Amino acid sequence: MPHIILHQPEIPANTGNIGRTCVATGTTLHLIEPLGFHLDEKSIRRAGMDYWNKLNVSRYMNYREFLDKHPGAKIWMATTKARRCYTEVSFGPDDYIMFGRESAGIPEELLVEHEENCIRIPMLSDIRSLNLSNSVAIVLYEALRQQNFAGLQEQGALHRLNWTESVETEKTASDT
Repeated sequence: MPHIILHQPEIPANTGNIGRTCVATGTTLHLIEPLGFHLDEKSIRRAGMDYWNKLNVSRYMNYREFLDKHPGAKIWMATTKARRCYTEVSFGPDDYIMFGRESAGIPEELLVEHEENCIRIPMLSDIRSLNLSNSVAIVLYEALRQQNFAGLQEQGALHRLNWTESVETEKTASDT
């Protein structure tokens, strides 16, 4: 599965939403400090992160520590400043996708060192950026799609009816 990196996230609700997306997809979340909030039990509950105990999450004091613990990691850097679209790249099954903090993004010093790995989500020019948790979901699901959603449940089921019954019931109701 791909990995998500949040570089110095500031808003707990965004990190909570991203954590939930990671739990739903079996994706590991990597948090690079400093964080703009505490990850204590009370803060996690307040942000609605009751599934946090199911999340595979790692914390790092800084980007250097992350690199030291993951040598050779393929890291895609999602940024509004990139020149190519996230749909133009081929994500590998073990790639890392990094997102920056809400107020400033990934530091430009990191971006210029990795220009070939910088990707963006297309949007209108007068919009600064998308919400961080939405951006993570968009890019992560493209990476998962490219891996044929390996390991994910692709079909759901109704709770009270089954699909064949519901279609026949609707048809019968519309005939009367």
